[in-house]
Amino acid sequence: MTILDLFSETIKRNASDLHLLANYPPMVRIAGRLFALPNIPPMSPQDLEVIIFPILSEDQKNLLETNREIDFAYSTNAGRFRANVYYQRGTIAGTFRYIQQNIRSMQELGLPPICHEFVKLHQGFILVTGPTGHGKSTTLASMIQEINQSRSAHIITIEDPIEFIYPKGQSIISQREMNNDTHSWNIALRSALREDPDITLIGEMRDFETIQAALTIAETGHLVFATLHTNSASQTIDRIVGVFPEHEQPQIRLQLSNTLEAVISQRLIPTITGDRTMAAEILIGTPAVRATIREGRTHLIDNIIQTSVESGMMTMEMSLAKKIKEGSITIETAMRYAVKPEELARLIKTY
Repeated sequence: MTILDLFSETIKRNASDLHLLANYPPMVRIAGRLFALPNIPPMSPQDLEVIIFPILSEDQKNLLETNREIDFAYSTNAGRFRANVYYQRGTIAGTFRYIQQNIRSMQELGLPPICHEFVKLHQGFILVTGPTGHGKSTTLASMIQEINQSRSAHIITIEDPIEFIYPKGQSIISQREMNNDTHSWNIALRSALREDPDITLIGEMRDFETIQAALTIAETGHLVFATLHTNSASQTIDRIVGVFPEHEQPQIRLQLSNTLEAVISQRLIPTITGDRTMAAEILIGTPAVRATIREGRTHLIDNIIQTSVESGMMTMEMSLAKKIKEGSITIETAMRYAVKPEELARLIKTY
């Protein structure tokens, strides 16, 4: 049994992730649930070293030894995987996320139609948020690919690691990977402004320096896409502002209010048929939203979304209620993913 055999089995079973840990059989995640691959016994630490180390370069082995964890991407004839190899309880372990070779369209992903308007913009800040494993990178890739197919632009991506490989289109795409193409998020972002970008994709905003650089790029007339691990649009605003020292927060609120175009806060919800479907909260940078951010009244954002459906905004509860009405998810499942279960219950009663 080699890592390539396990990758092939992961793809064959339509799994999103492969987990390798000592004293467990290989585990795969299918539609959000973990399953053991059949007929494979638990693996020893020595088994894992034999399986994992051959796919690491010498530089990667040295980084792993130094940092005790490493992110990278690995391509096979069967497909491409985003990998995180790490140590736990003194033994090697790995998590491998399967990256589908075909970049699915926004329609295929089930993104709201308003998202097509976001990719037509030429400047501003667009955030895709949600928990780990809920499709943020896939959504960003779909949006970047729509731009790639529809207009001529220079797109720079800064990723750790590179996930989707974009086919040639009308745009040119410079994809920069941590450790291979640059050694610093901050330097890469500062350099981006000297690389004549039209659009910049930031794989993950990790700290205030990354966020500040992203805001600066957006403020200088570029379109910026980025991800953040937050649960709602209002929480996203608070997280961005909150990572800065208190004396800098008024300036950050001003910058954010001037540049924010949209927040897509998404979840992948288990369906009745055993698949997953996307539910999303949509916040759009209208004058009311910009004023609310500038004045530090983010507690009003949820109310603005609820009363701005005609402009394309949508709460998570509205999205979940729509899925229930379509018959794709159960009420019980929707309740587990609702930010405000009482609001979802109210919406269900209106049907």
